[in-house]
Amino acid sequence: MSTVQEWMKQVVQEDELERYLVNGRDFVDDDLFTRLINTTQPDEGRIREIIAKSRSLERLELDEAAQLIALPLQHPLWEEIFSAAGEIKNSVYGNRIVTFAPLYASNHCVNNCQYCGYRSENRAITRKQLSDDEITAEVKALVEAGHKRLIMVYGEHPRSDYDYIAHTLQLAYGVKSGNGEIRRINVNAAPLSVESLKVLRNVGIGTYQVFQETYNRTTYAEMHPSGLKANFRWRLYALHRSLEAGADDVGMGALFGLSDWRFELLGLLAHTIDLETRFGGVGPHTISFPRIEPAVNTPYIEQAPWRIDDDTFIRIVAIIRLMVPYTGMILTCREPAAVRERALDLGVTQLDFGSNIGVGAYSQAREDHSRQQFVLSDTRTLDEGIRWLASRGRITSFCTADYRLGRTGRQFMCIAKKGQIQHMCRPNAVLTFMEYLLDYASPETRSVGAALVERELAGITPPELQQHTRELLLRIQNGERDLFV
Repeated sequence: MSTVQEWMKQVVQEDELERYLVNGRDFVDDDLFTRLINTTQPDEGRIREIIAKSRSLERLELDEAAQLIALPLQHPLWEEIFSAAGEIKNSVYGNRIVTFAPLYASNHCVNNCQYCGYRSENRAITRKQLSDDEITAEVKALVEAGHKRLIMVYGEHPRSDYDYIAHTLQLAYGVKSGNGEIRRINVNAAPLSVESLKVLRNVGIGTYQVFQETYNRTTYAEMHPSGLKANFRWRLYALHRSLEAGADDVGMGALFGLSDWRFELLGLLAHTIDLETRFGGVGPHTISFPRIEPAVNTPYIEQAPWRIDDDTFIRIVAIIRLMVPYTGMILTCREPAAVRERALDLGVTQLDFGSNIGVGAYSQAREDHSRQQFVLSDTRTLDEGIRWLASRGRITSFCTADYRLGRTGRQFMCIAKKGQIQHMCRPNAVLTFMEYLLDYASPETRSVGAALVERELAGITPPELQQHTRELLLRIQNGERDLFV
């Protein structure tokens, strides 16, 4: 094993960065973003046209997003925007909410991000990387809680390079317990080369997440003073390389609270536009919008100048839904339960529950802040979360059929942009929800969920598909598992 410094020198492939530039420039146009933020005057008539465009499932342009961003918080048009956000989500994804859990495999990191508990200079963090036996134990604990979808998280370090990621993915997919198993593993990891991403594609990577954190270059440099993450463009084009490598579901995000939230929204949209332009309409499979949270021995967070309040955050959620109406939106346990309650009707498609972000914390059933990247706010169990969603008329989906049937990348986008994905996924949501009710649910959740299953079944069309779903459901009730249409 080379030294950390030698390894770092080999990571960035300049040719894989420069080929995406246009006349030496990337897609983050600082001057344009700043001008749109400072000069856009909201026009009610135009905003209503923009809302109508989003309802037709067309992605917005930068100047259109700027209209929404410029609208004062107390303006009555926000009620129309909030209503449209919920309707757009339902028209594309229906009543389904996909759930997952994060699994932190390693917190060794060469970067020195000022807002992160894992930063290299933080001596208050206990460094840990999971062994094979520990990965197996963690996944087993998650499976036995009812999870079927994971996001595995890795620090940027030679000990957790792509070969470790590939190995741990294979381990996790191999864990079985009772009727349970993990059927989809997404990865949140450092930017990788095209060849490394091909390795992960071949072992079954789900969505590959790389968050830019902030699109503001000045802030980015201040927040990332050293380490590989200091290279703004190597991170900026990580998702481009993933699509080039054939790992065709990618997830982007910004960490709100580092810079002006208006600039970050324009950055996310510009990122989406550039991906869609270069890759035949394929943009992000998901967009995440976390806010900075407290972390052990991380004083920056307490004095961060761009922290946003809950009302502004809710506004951000609605704008993202209108900006990219067909893309999944992830709202994590970083946010308090009350905020997730408010955001549920504004276009969110994925939530995590029962999360623990300590390295090795699931199998040991403990919350160890010395191994955590930040502190979670919503600590409800998976069962509590599913029961809450069911009480709100939302069916929890563990479905992974799209990925296993090849409905990813361009094929998924074509279906989603036509608002047809819910018709394919609704039956599978019912089937996987019934698996949970039979195998893991508390009596209280099973009672609430049974009525929801019947309501969702009644909404499946055409009649032939509903009948087929009922037949598969009966087979699941008789002991079979992992059936999908």
